[in-house]
Amino acid sequence: MPEPVNPTKPQRRPDPNEKLVKVFDSEQETEAMVVKGLLDSAGIDNDLTAAAMLQDAFPGLGGMIILVREEDADAARKLIEEYRQSGPADDETAEIEIMEDPPPKG
Repeated sequence: MPEPVNPTKPQRRPDPNEKLVKVFDSEQETEAMVVKGLLDSAGIDNDLTAAAMLQDAFPGLGGMIILVREEDADAARKLIEEYRQSGPADDETAEIEIMEDPPPKG
């Protein structure tokens, strides 16, 4: 039985000949996962890949890269840039004030 199709959003079939372009790379897997989630939530299909697997296409890269369809690259880059400029939504780092012991009284 075929899956129901949403009439408001036509379903695109993947084209094996589509050109994918790199829109993001990071040495930090956690940072790449955040950006992947950002693109996913915006409805931009993307592929998070270990850069070591793509050394032929992108020599000299390490860490993780995100690829998107060529037609989605500008929107993806704009979204990533807006995210970087806005900074983290909730700064969970704590500042600790280090106080030296007072000199002994005597």
